[in-house]
Amino acid sequence: MASYVKRTIRLNPSQARSLSGIADRRGLSEYAMLLKVIDAGFLSVLHGTDKETDLAELAREIGTISERLAEAERVLDRTLFTACAAYAYARHAALGTKKSDETIAAEARAAFERQCSLALEIEP
Repeated sequence: MASYVKRTIRLNPSQARSLSGIADRRGLSEYAMLLKVIDAGFLSVLHGTDKETDLAELAREIGTISERLAEAERVLDRTLFTACAAYAYARHAALGTKKSDETIAAEARAAFERQCSLALEIEP
């Protein structure tokens, strides 16, 4: 069984209000919340958490995610356009129409634009 050491701390009025508010929102007693705050503080000190370092790391990660998201959007756009072009050419082949490649390509671009605008609509 672990033994505990009793300590007395003093909170300024602002800290006391914050602790009380956080405890109420989490459905804990102020004492239980204080223990969680102390544990989090110990972990922060022990692991050398530095706010500036954390913010810089977060910014780098957000940048990486942003780059990958942009790449995924480019691939999805290209895939959608390829599907629209395949549909347009297959449709004209099935119907036996004699249209130029430029006309079919224009129809494929129009289909792509329609699909992009439909994708931006919010469903009810």
